[in-house]
Amino acid sequence: MGNMKTTAFLLTMLVPAVVSAQQEPTTGYAPVHGLKVYYEVHGSGEPVVLLHGAFMTITNNWTGWIDALSKTRKVIAVEMQGHGRTADIERDISQENLADDVAALLEYLKIPRADLIGYSMGGSAAMRCAVRHPDKVRKVVVISSVFRRDGMVKEGLVALSNLNADVFKGSPIEVEYKKLSPTPDDFPKFVKRMLAAANKGQDIGADELKATAAPMFFIFGDADGVRLEHVAEMFRLKGGGTHGDLGPRSASRLAVLPETTHVTLMQRTAIIVPMVNDFLDARP
Repeated sequence: MGNMKTTAFLLTMLVPAVVSAQQEPTTGYAPVHGLKVYYEVHGSGEPVVLLHGAFMTITNNWTGWIDALSKTRKVIAVEMQGHGRTADIERDISQENLADDVAALLEYLKIPRADLIGYSMGGSAAMRCAVRHPDKVRKVVVISSVFRRDGMVKEGLVALSNLNADVFKGSPIEVEYKKLSPTPDDFPKFVKRMLAAANKGQDIGADELKATAAPMFFIFGDADGVRLEHVAEMFRLKGGGTHGDLGPRSASRLAVLPETTHVTLMQRTAIIVPMVNDFLDARP
């Protein structure tokens, strides 16, 4: 790595998850676009799909979240291409492909329409799904994600460019990959594939995001590596930035949590989940 700060930033991604008790879910593999996409279904009620971040799995991304959300909803947790129990194939790991996979998974599960909650890479895929498959998406919760690559702070872009498999050596991310993946020895190849996908860039156009019908709830930390100007731009594109006492308010929402980073954001379930439930339950 280039310097200690960059290494420290990356190591924060490797915080082990705290295991919580969960009821046994219904699990399966959906035949989607040449993949066998692993999914879990927890609880019952209105459907919500969880889309994890890059390099992550259901087990190390959504600990605590599934228990909380599945009390009142049918929670469908997905492991996307190359992640967890879903094997990689010779196809770009692009936001477009991931979004199309989500839509096809809903078709397979006979779910006409669902809410999407995505973290980091998963949030970008959720926004892309709302662009490409508006009939499948009711509402979207975007957690610490960007719709353009330049939304990341400079340090984050530098850290990403320096990333390699050695950084993850012995980390929970590498351990979980080797434990769950159908190709446990391919972790270095997987990291290279993810970096190639990130470097290609799959920006969503501002006009595309603005035109999406699904209300969106943007959730960020005040130190999570996404430029605040970018956060404000996303919210404005979805109708935010108006004076709610003087006229109609947007159906979309924004929350910025204080003293919160990209990693610690996911540990604030006691704060975030009630806000998410309130957003998803809101009716026009």
